[in-house]
Amino acid sequence: MKKRLFYLPVIFVLIVGMSCSQSGSVKDVKLDTPADSAGYAIGILIGTNNKEQIKNAPGGSTINLETMVAAFRAASMEEEGKMTMEQAEQFIRTFFESEGAKEGQANLETGNAFLEENKKREGVHTTASGLQYEILSEGTGPKPEASDRVRVHYHGTLIDGTVFDSSVDSGQPAVFGVGQVIPGWTEALQLMPEGSKWKVYIPSNLGYGERGAGAEIGPNSTLIFEVELLEIVK
Repeated sequence: MKKRLFYLPVIFVLIVGMSCSQSGSVKDVKLDTPADSAGYAIGILIGTNNKEQIKNAPGGSTINLETMVAAFRAASMEEEGKMTMEQAEQFIRTFFESEGAKEGQANLETGNAFLEENKKREGVHTTASGLQYEILSEGTGPKPEASDRVRVHYHGTLIDGTVFDSSVDSGQPAVFGVGQVIPGWTEALQLMPEGSKWKVYIPSNLGYGERGAGAEIGPNSTLIFEVELLEIVK
């Protein structure tokens, strides 16, 4: 599981299409020329892409799409808008940073509560760093060092069961340096004898922290991995 960084976009490209109320129903759009069709195709591609970006952004579900579309039309037609470009950039930055902070705090509290209960279960071990693990099967080989490379199978989920990454599902084991992954992995791998399979519970500070990673791993997310240490790669 390589280190990844998730950066909140400074400017979110929010483009979906023309306002139907001002340009007629989508069904009324005429594609009489190649230029008409090209414009429509661009709208479909950009609209679909940005719909996904909005959905996955902190606070994305609360965004008013009607006002977004109206603003897009005004800017495209060079009509007077309610914000300047500079004001829009500043507001977008502030909005997503604020929503990201709220999401991160909620994830942190939920994750900490989960770990507090989880450590009470029989068979769950907790290290000084807060890492938790349970041994599903114990290998008999040597333990890797931070400078070693290893081959592993893993299946990663959030505490709600959402799968965000899995070499098991892809059918292809991963090979990487023990010291080249998130801190929770680096610590756990050095405790595992070769041939072991563990379930590892990683607090956010030993995972991707406040930045999160990609669309699935939000800020301050607690992560769960089933890790099978297949071999230390010579």
